[in-house]
Amino acid sequence: MELNKDINYIVSGLERSGTSMLMQMLRTAGVPTAYDRSSRPPDENNPKGYYELEGGKIINKLMEKSFPLQDYKGKFIKITAYGLKFLPPGAYRIIYSERNIEEIMDSMEKMTGNQDKNRKETRELFLKLNEVIKRLIRKREDTEVLMVNYNQILDHPDKEIRKICDFLGISPAKIDEMVNSVDKMLYRERRK
Repeated sequence: MELNKDINYIVSGLERSGTSMLMQMLRTAGVPTAYDRSSRPPDENNPKGYYELEGGKIINKLMEKSFPLQDYKGKFIKITAYGLKFLPPGAYRIIYSERNIEEIMDSMEKMTGNQDKNRKETRELFLKLNEVIKRLIRKREDTEVLMVNYNQILDHPDKEIRKICDFLGISPAKIDEMVNSVDKMLYRERRK
């Protein structure tokens, strides 16, 4: 499958919101993706990998205006939410993932091995960042956005993945492959 080589495609969302899972699903469907497996190898927190470029240091390079976005046109890359503030003018299609904020917090605490003593304040900061970034990308005239939800993808993968396929013009025949790539056993910080 080919994507438009005049567009930068991005998977984004807060940390621990399912962005690696989305990259994995896209790759499984044959959608062009770019990542560097060796800079941040799989670990117990993301056993199937992080699907990041340069160990997730893209945000610093975007801030410095030194990240070569033009080299990644026509391919999906992962940039966490905060980095979207620094996208220069261009043409973008973004799949933005959201997740239950308590699950995000639980997952971050597990990943760092530390309980957040200021969890309430951290939660509020993340919620505010999420809203600011969503407003920002929805206002941009050079950007198309598809909002997805990690929890809904795991609960109703057919329906949610169909939205992704429609957004990208992926053949519905790929839906089963994408659904099968979702490993529900990795949904370890579930909250109801």
